[in-house]
Amino acid sequence: MRRVLIRAAGGYDKLEIVEEADPKGAIDVRAIGVNYADCVVRMGLYASAKKYVGWPITPGFDIAGVAPDGRRVVAVTRFGGYASRVVVPEGQVFEIPDDVSFEQAAAFPTAFLTAAYALFELAAPRPGMRALVHSAAGGVGSALVQLLRIAECEVHGVVGSEHKVDSVPVDRVFVREWDGDYDIVFDANGYKTLRQSYASLRPTGRLIIYGFHSMMPRSGGKPDWMRLAWGWLRTPRFNPLDMTGENRSVMGFNLSYLFDHNDRLQELMGRLLGWWQEGRLTLPKITTYPLDRVADAHRDLESGQTIGKLVLVP
Repeated sequence: MRRVLIRAAGGYDKLEIVEEADPKGAIDVRAIGVNYADCVVRMGLYASAKKYVGWPITPGFDIAGVAPDGRRVVAVTRFGGYASRVVVPEGQVFEIPDDVSFEQAAAFPTAFLTAAYALFELAAPRPGMRALVHSAAGGVGSALVQLLRIAECEVHGVVGSEHKVDSVPVDRVFVREWDGDYDIVFDANGYKTLRQSYASLRPTGRLIIYGFHSMMPRSGGKPDWMRLAWGWLRTPRFNPLDMTGENRSVMGFNLSYLFDHNDRLQELMGRLLGWWQEGRLTLPKITTYPLDRVADAHRDLESGQTIGKLVLVP
């Protein structure tokens, strides 16, 4: 048997389907989660992808399928997930119940792990705090909304268009523009919103940054170097003296570095799977694509018009 995988090296036209020898002890992949980070990896702009793998690269952080011993599992990978067969360290593999589909399982890990790390490791929420979630209809955004509910916080959300409003179960929803003051703001947009996000913080407030979507191209799928340069120049620089005087914090992270702390990854994933099995977490709408239509999935995701999670099916 040979495995099929995707190699990425730039635009949509650089997504190649190739075959390799089937690795021993591999998970038979039935579904693969698609994340915006995969698009950034494909363009060669993801720092940890360059550090750990290089370019060209096979993207992919989430897979679900059948382990060599027959167990139905979900696994998190540090890249390499866009494939029909994947080898994953045992500590990154988790069993899933029979009533959970492979598509549901593949849509779960990265979005909820990103949200959980941002909230519980960095934001330190307390009951009654008011939080603002940007891109609240997306994978990470919808996960944050649910986890903030578990943390007993007041939740406001921002979405990019009117058709997404009804998909966001928050106390107050905004379309592009927002107001109010907050204890926590979660922002993956980049320069277009960071300055106002910081200004929206109450004293002791925390701005959590985990992406820079506004710097990415909106069409063509290739790096737009002028847009990137313009975004970099307009990205606010937060002065430690001002932050101290205003009693506000700014924190950023990249989930791919969590693989160097496997104990924390397992702790967060265990907690999340427990809440999911208890019915306290639900998945957003899932849209599936065949693996050979990965370019369509990336194009749709980069358009900013999708709701919920996208999943590839080998």
